[in-house]
Amino acid sequence: MKTDPDHSTLTTSVTPLFFAWLGLLALTGFSLWLARWSGHAAWLQLPVAAIIWFKGWIVARFFIETRLAHPFIAWVVRVFIVCVPLALILTVWLGERFAS
Repeated sequence: MKTDPDHSTLTTSVTPLFFAWLGLLALTGFSLWLARWSGHAAWLQLPVAAIIWFKGWIVARFFIETRLAHPFIAWVVRVFIVCVPLALILTVWLGERFAS
């Protein structure tokens, strides 16, 4: 069964999951390459946070299927996906202030 244009029905095709999985692998490889290339650069946390957000969005959209969930559940998942990268950025920028 295929999805309708607004993607509101379930599908039995594994093709979207396969491409989502390949996207997660590609993002993981890119983040590893970026860390290796940049060393310990201070700006590295911003692209890593963006990659974490994008990977969370992929997992929520294709594997958890939040687009089919109740709007409140979808909203909670979106907030969680945003909070994790923000926590990473705040920890990096303000970590010394909290640790001392």
